[in-house]
Amino acid sequence: MGPGSRNRKPPEAVPHYADRKGTYGGTHVEPALIGARLASAAIGPLLRKLLVSEVPGAGLTGTDRPVRLASLLSFRGEKRSLTEKDVRKLAAALVDRTCEGPGERPFPADETEAVTDALAANLLALGDLDMDDVQAVHLGHRALARRLRAAAPAPDGLSADSVHYLETATEWACRHVLEFFTRRPSFVARTLVEQSRGQAALAAKLDAVATAHPGPAAEDAAFERRYLAHLARLHGHLTIYGIDLHNSEEDWPLDVAYLSLEATGETPGTHPDHREPHSLRADLAPATHDRILLRGQAGSGKTTLVQWLTVSACAAPPADGMGYLHGRVPFVLPLRTLTRHGERLPDADRFLSAADCPLTPPDGWADRVLAAGRGLVLVDGIDEIPEAERGRARDWLRGLLAAYGTGNRWLVTSRPTAVRDDWLARDGFTELTLSPMAPAEVATFVRRWHRAAGPSAAPYEQQLLDSLRTTEHVAQLATNPLMCGLVCALHRDRRGYLPRGRKPLYDAALSMLLARRDRERGMGAPYGVVLDEAPQIQLVQRLAYWLTLNDRFQMDRARAESLVADALPAMGLADAPPDRVFTHLLHRSGLLREPTADSVGFVHRTFQDYLAAKALVDHWDIGVLVRHATDDRWEDVIRMAVGHARPREAAEILRELLGAADAAGDRRTRLRLVLLAATALGHATEVSQEVREEITRRTGEIVPPRDPDEARELASVGRMVLDLLPGPEGLDDRSAEMVVITASHITVDAAIPYLARFAGHPALDIRAQLVWAWKRFETRPYAEEVIARLDPTDLRHIVAEDAQADELLRLDLAPHRLEIGGGVGDERVTALLERCDLTELSITRSPGQVFPAGLLRQEALETLSAFLPAGVPWRWADLPSAPLRRLYTNDPPADGLTGLARYPELSEVYVGEMVPTSEEDWRTLVDLHWLDYLTLTFEALASCPDDVVLPMVTTLHLTEVSAGAPLARVFPSLRQVVALVSPLPGAERLPPGVRVE
Repeated sequence: MGPGSRNRKPPEAVPHYADRKGTYGGTHVEPALIGARLASAAIGPLLRKLLVSEVPGAGLTGTDRPVRLASLLSFRGEKRSLTEKDVRKLAAALVDRTCEGPGERPFPADETEAVTDALAANLLALGDLDMDDVQAVHLGHRALARRLRAAAPAPDGLSADSVHYLETATEWACRHVLEFFTRRPSFVARTLVEQSRGQAALAAKLDAVATAHPGPAAEDAAFERRYLAHLARLHGHLTIYGIDLHNSEEDWPLDVAYLSLEATGETPGTHPDHREPHSLRADLAPATHDRILLRGQAGSGKTTLVQWLTVSACAAPPADGMGYLHGRVPFVLPLRTLTRHGERLPDADRFLSAADCPLTPPDGWADRVLAAGRGLVLVDGIDEIPEAERGRARDWLRGLLAAYGTGNRWLVTSRPTAVRDDWLARDGFTELTLSPMAPAEVATFVRRWHRAAGPSAAPYEQQLLDSLRTTEHVAQLATNPLMCGLVCALHRDRRGYLPRGRKPLYDAALSMLLARRDRERGMGAPYGVVLDEAPQIQLVQRLAYWLTLNDRFQMDRARAESLVADALPAMGLADAPPDRVFTHLLHRSGLLREPTADSVGFVHRTFQDYLAAKALVDHWDIGVLVRHATDDRWEDVIRMAVGHARPREAAEILRELLGAADAAGDRRTRLRLVLLAATALGHATEVSQEVREEITRRTGEIVPPRDPDEARELASVGRMVLDLLPGPEGLDDRSAEMVVITASHITVDAAIPYLARFAGHPALDIRAQLVWAWKRFETRPYAEEVIARLDPTDLRHIVAEDAQADELLRLDLAPHRLEIGGGVGDERVTALLERCDLTELSITRSPGQVFPAGLLRQEALETLSAFLPAGVPWRWADLPSAPLRRLYTNDPPADGLTGLARYPELSEVYVGEMVPTSEEDWRTLVDLHWLDYLTLTFEALASCPDDVVLPMVTTLHLTEVSAGAPLARVFPSLRQVVALVSPLPGAERLPPGVRVE
């Protein structure tokens, strides 16, 4: 049975969700309807055409060995029933069905043909995989989809929306194909046999290897113990800025100082109705995602996370929750180190030497570790190499994946805009973004910082916590670990006073690090050099200037010493020994670090950007600033340059940015430059009214944004955009929706009051976007200020986790339409179902959860969609006595189809792959007077009694039209047949006027 005629849509069955994109800077247009249109009822019958029927004599039911995929496919082999052209038509039908209906398209209309070709190529790649059905099911649908995308030609020139749609469609296709495999009668028996044989064979191989090669294994194990101990020592401490102003240690044990942050992303939801954003602890992400591209702003904690994962893999016993890394061998690969001399990126055997590890491993050791799938490969800093070298780095990474992709864990880090959204998508990488620290995380950091700082810091802890809650500019600064550490240090050092704004904060931080620290500790002149604050700033500015102009983040020590030596005479320090001055800066400034014995860089890129901006203004290199305005790595430099500039200089920089925007050849670049000018304006201490008004006018041309892509791009500017967003007064529904999308992607607390202004808006799309955005903000404040104030009319509330369920219950909210995700536990599900009187319910259960018993009380239910894990049986008695009109489940009931008689108003039904097979089943269908969509086989049609007529059915799914098939008699209103086999055998026997699709 199918989900209803394509020409007949359920009224408001699924609301249009304008934006489903996660938090990691992407541009995909994500209507929630994509998932619904890819549900089993919509595409299952079409995908069934890809597979041959399992009939006696076909050679597919043997119980002694698995079946190769190629022999299961209808477009491969000698007796193929589909051609490649037919598969392309099938892909076109899938694309067509997922694009029809209300709401925006999931990808640009002019890319439909290219998307169809790419989807067909992915489906055809099933025939090229060298595996059997047991292996395919073991992989799972996501991994199988990655194999298909890797085997198929890469789509060329598609937008991010189209690539994202292809991933979703391919994964759902694989989900159905694997479900078809597991329903074949011979599958379960063969799986058990194969598992037993595989375990025995593996045990025998391991015994043979251990007996034949005792030497290398023992040598490898001994080296690994030394290597892990070395990594634990190297990465086991973390510097918290400002912690050593008086009598404290500079470094602190990582297990004391580390704060686990959240990472957010977007994956296909556990239910086909949508793709849902999700968040998880960043340090636990590799437990569930074997390949991760992690994005994060400067200072957000990317490198600290790399350290923590490394130390956790070395620890025995592991830290809480980190046991999944036990037995893994970390390879820490900072790209800035690997490329500092322009060398070729290393193969596995050179990982250690290229990363300056002093240990020498046994020959072939790294290759053996990675080949065994035991590696934890941590590639840090894609953004810290020049843009021209990033493609080469990706090719290097793909080469490693081709050789060692199976079993190992891979983490790649980058700033958010350094590489495009789909940069590693085809390689199976999950994109996650380190979230800004939530207020609770900031408070935890502050408490840990003050505990680590000792008793002298205790009086200032609560003062700072109060300031963070009540003073907006302080809260805005403390959004990542770097800035939190600086705020804590400055607050203590200034006895409870903090400067306002970014520039004075960094000025104060430099003063603290360059001058006050050693003086207040009574350090004297340990290197025989006494330098005031100003000359130190001039010298480190010179280093920052060279690094930035040359697109580097490290330089050779000899060059750094030369730059310092060349500058000393002009500063009146000709008699100062250059080597001692440089050593003083390196070891006492707190700004520089020595990654290796022959290289120098800044402790953090933010300091380099700040000092380079000041040097560029001092040199008045305005042309350099403007030429790099479209380079994502220069954005902070330009903003801070405006902050450093005097009023006339700031005005000129801003005018030049607007002029560059006018000269840009594409809208995206123009938008980016105008927004850069707008954000830079916020850093200027003073600028002419004329320039301020011009930027305000130009900003007004792009605010409100015109579409979701522009809305997300506008949001990437950050918190300042909230001050530019209008409404809701004076905005039409479309403009209001776009500004809500923008604000929902600016994940700061200040966005909540703005979004709350739209809570009373009548437009469903706007209210749906506000529901979707809940996951991006702190659960309780958002629930109180936004969710509780929404008009529930026709609105589907989404509850993805227990915390959200708790808030609905606490606020006594009882929506009539509800979507419950697999992250909500059974206890909360029961409580929600007891609270709500639902007309529509979409529910997903995860492995280990049970069928919701509370469903029985939902007597007003009209639409039920239930996605259940394998092994959760259900019967018709588990469903309520309700006026159901639409019913979708991925598994059929245990007691057959006769229970359908309880719901005579059903018009759309899908209960797995179940079809009528008995007279009783057919008699049940007769009573469904609204049923218009049915899936049949030849055998099922043959069992139809002579007196059964189904006058409401207009569409059939058929495998063949046999001679004498009573189609005209049983289905007098038949208008369309969807062929499950192409060409449809016996199509010429169809009644006149019936078309075949």
